[in-house]
Amino acid sequence: MAKAFIRERRGNKYLVKKHLKCIIISLITIFCFLIMVFAEHKKIIGVAGIAGVFAGFLVEKALKCMQDCTDITGWQQSLRYRLRKGDLKKQDLIRISFAYLFRIRIGNKYLLVKNTRGTQKFQPVGGAYKFNEIEKRYLEDKFYINCDSGIKIDNISKNDYRLKIRAQDLKKFVRRFNKTNHRETLQDLSREFREELISTGILNFSKIEYKYCGRHFTEIEFSKHFRCYELLMADIVELILDSEQEETLNELLNLNSDKYIFADSNEINSCGVESGTNELLEDIADHSYKILQEIGPNLLHNKYYAKTYEVDITQ
Repeated sequence: MAKAFIRERRGNKYLVKKHLKCIIISLITIFCFLIMVFAEHKKIIGVAGIAGVFAGFLVEKALKCMQDCTDITGWQQSLRYRLRKGDLKKQDLIRISFAYLFRIRIGNKYLLVKNTRGTQKFQPVGGAYKFNEIEKRYLEDKFYINCDSGIKIDNISKNDYRLKIRAQDLKKFVRRFNKTNHRETLQDLSREFREELISTGILNFSKIEYKYCGRHFTEIEFSKHFRCYELLMADIVELILDSEQEETLNELLNLNSDKYIFADSNEINSCGVESGTNELLEDIADHSYKILQEIGPNLLHNKYYAKTYEVDITQ
C-alpha cells in the first residue's frame, strides 16, 4: 500500500532533474544542428553528416523529455509509461473511481464503519463523489463516458464518479473534475456522513466541521478485481471535533458494535489481520490506510489545502 506513496514522492522529488535533463538534451540537440550548419557552410567533409545523425537521434529524445516534463504526478507518469510500453492504447478505457474519505480520530484510533455492499469489511466514512444531471450530459457529450459495470448501478450508486474514460482523455477529465461545480464539492461532503453515521444511529451530530488534508492518487494499474486498468483518487478530510463531539466518540470507543470499530494504524495497515495468531481474517478494507495521519505529508496539496468547512446536517 505504501509503494504508491513512495513512487509518488520519488516522482515529485526528481521533477527538477527531469527539467534539467530536458534542457541539457535540447541544448545538445541545438548544438548538433549548429555544427551541421557550420560544417556544410565550411564544406567540412563528414562532420555535417555525423552531426545530423546525432541531431536526429536527440530530437526524439528531446520531444519525449518535453512530454515527461508535463507529467508532474505519479499517475500521469504511469499513464505515459503504459502508453509508451504498449500496455494501453489511446482509445482504451480506464476505470476511474474518485471519492472522499473522512479521517475521524480519537487519540491513536480511527473510526471505521462497515461496508454496506456486502464485503463485511470496515472502512473510512466516505464514498464516491456524485455529479448532477448537467455534468452528466457534459461528460457524455465531451468525454463519451461509459458507466462502470464493476459495481451494480442502483439508486445508491447512480451518478457516482465511477466511470470508464478513454486513456487519451484522462488528463482533460481530471482537469474538468477539478474545475466543475456541477458535482459534490469540498464545501459540503455531508451526504456520506449522514448516510453512514447519522442514518445508522451511530452519531447524532447537528453540524460537522472538517479540514481538507490533501489528495491521494494511485498509479495507473491493472485491477485484479475489475480486470482493467484503473485510476483511484481520494480527497482526505479530517473531522474537527468540538468538546461535546469528542466526548461522544470517547463513549463509543468503549462500546462494542457490529456497525463500526476503532482501529489504530497497525491494525489498518494489516487490514485487521493479527500477525502470529489464528485471527487471519481481513476485516478492514485495504484502502483505509489513506486516512492515516502519517500518510498526510505524502498527499498532494492544492489551493484548498488546510481550508476548513462547516456544514449544518440537520437540514
